[in-house]
Amino acid sequence: MEKTSYYIINAITFYRVLAAPVLFLFIFTGQTDLFKWLLGLSFFADANDGYLARRYKVTSVAGARLDSLGDDLTVLAGIIGLFVLRNDFISRQYLWVAVLLVLLAVQVTAAFWRYGKMTSFHTWLAKSAAVLQGIFLISAFFMPEPSLLLFYMAVAVTALELLEEIVLVFLLPVWKVNVKGLYWVLKQQQEKR
Repeated sequence: MEKTSYYIINAITFYRVLAAPVLFLFIFTGQTDLFKWLLGLSFFADANDGYLARRYKVTSVAGARLDSLGDDLTVLAGIIGLFVLRNDFISRQYLWVAVLLVLLAVQVTAAFWRYGKMTSFHTWLAKSAAVLQGIFLISAFFMPEPSLLLFYMAVAVTALELLEEIVLVFLLPVWKVNVKGLYWVLKQQQEKR
């Protein structure tokens, strides 16, 4: 059962990677209804594949990397969807979007400088940010107007998560997956002293 679970869970994650180009196609061909339903399905798959992997004890480095790629592509599709399909909203919130993009650029640059690849920390804060991003992005396409409250909540938690990852990159000398968060890393480092 373990091997079957591994393949099924990775297939769910791989679906999100394969769905991303289709999401982009739907965005740029103006198929908003298909886009929003497929985006919702991708976020639903994201909410379940990690849980299932932990539940059935089939976590792996390859699975974590695939999950991170699926996460990034799904969120990227949602953000590009906002820029194309909800441009009026984005143009009013450009400052917050720019702050997040700068933090993301710093985090990715630091990770490549330190590890030669992107991080897959999957911290508790990253999971919280992903949930808020998913809720905001899905609601932004299903509601007549995106919710400012959800937007600001997603921005605040995402900014904190990116700052945490930047600090973690400098604290952790080697690439790691499934790091709980900064608090636990600092606690572990203090216990070693």
